[in-house]
Amino acid sequence: METFTGHRPFVHNQQYAQDRIETIDALDLKSIDEPILDIVSAFTELPYCFPLQSCYGHFVCTADQDIYTLSPIPKICNDPIRYRIAYLAVCIEDSYVGRRLYNSLSEIQAVDPVYIQFGSADWFWNQFPNSYVLQVEPPQYMQKDEAILDYSEAKHVQSVRDQFFIELRNRLSDWLEKLKPHHGKSNSMVSEIKT
Repeated sequence: METFTGHRPFVHNQQYAQDRIETIDALDLKSIDEPILDIVSAFTELPYCFPLQSCYGHFVCTADQDIYTLSPIPKICNDPIRYRIAYLAVCIEDSYVGRRLYNSLSEIQAVDPVYIQFGSADWFWNQFPNSYVLQVEPPQYMQKDEAILDYSEAKHVQSVRDQFFIELRNRLSDWLEKLKPHHGKSNSMVSEIKT
């Protein structure tokens, strides 16, 4: 992520509702990497955020391999491995529940505080204020879209990426559950999130 920076504080964004509608309407789910299609789709169901871009993360082990490969790193690979960054960028509403989501997303770094970064990216922020990025990247490459890794580090990054998406998926399940009406009560997001 070449414009990756530290996470920025929320700002007022009166365009949020319109940006959300337009971005979700333009979202082409067929263009999403299949292993994270459920994650990106679930973010469209949360009214206090919307997805901007994502990538599952690709490990290219040979010169003739498809750069969008979803294959895991093979058991034997003697060449350096080209890693194309795994990330998720979302725009978050400046609201009580939006800030709760922000806090929850930032906590995902705990899966691996060295290889998972949470922040903003100028390119997204300039178009969508209150946009945030979670990415899986070796720290020395945290401002790059790609990295050339040796086998050992590539295997570690692959493991972190897999754990990252599992944690994100688990949290999404919780957030979506909080949107459901319980015991005949109204579906008020604030009351659901506070319970």
